[in-house]
Amino acid sequence: PVVVLRGVARTVEALLAAITVHEFSHALAASRLGDDTARRMGRVSLNPLAHLDPIGTVLLLLAGFGWGKPVPVNSMYLRHGRRGMAMVAIAGAVANVVMAGLVALPVKLGILAWHSPWDFSFGFAGEGFVPDLVGALVFFNLMLAFFNLLPIPPLDGFNVALGILPQETAGRLARLAVYGPMILMVLVAVAYLTSFNPLWAVLGPLVDGVAALFTGRRF
Repeated sequence: PVVVLRGVARTVEALLAAITVHEFSHALAASRLGDDTARRMGRVSLNPLAHLDPIGTVLLLLAGFGWGKPVPVNSMYLRHGRRGMAMVAIAGAVANVVMAGLVALPVKLGILAWHSPWDFSFGFAGEGFVPDLVGALVFFNLMLAFFNLLPIPPLDGFNVALGILPQETAGRLARLAVYGPMILMVLVAVAYLTSFNPLWAVLGPLVDGVAALFTGRRF
């Protein structure tokens, strides 16, 4: 039980940090590109309380996964038009990848032991808080980054696609936005109801590959 609780605690801490950095980066990018909406609402902040969503926070504490409040962005104020919106959308994922790389650096340099977030045996070894947290931070930052880059609305990847595709193609794609939440629900349901997880089939190799690049180890 102690090992499980320790694993849950590291998961919640890492997710909270990853979500905070993700949402802060959206807000900062929007502010730098001319839209001060998020700044006026106190979202250009690394205080987790500024980014917590009530339901997402409850699930974070109870189930070990969750989400933050979406950052309000008024595209009318952004410089570079649709490209500006794409830059705001991709900022969160870029920040998560950078954070994963930075916290993984001591592992890559051999300064810190590598603890996979899935290896609960470290809980018995008593080898410390920091390696456990680093493993969780690397995993959840990469997972949050690549998940959000999926081109499915309302994920960030959809807004990136709308910003970089030709205008006519982006207009046709935008009409599919209403189906995005349903698509995500179906993908999650398939993962829970069958032995096949379509999201992990796509994201798993990316997360594991980049983690191996950053740390020299795999999950």
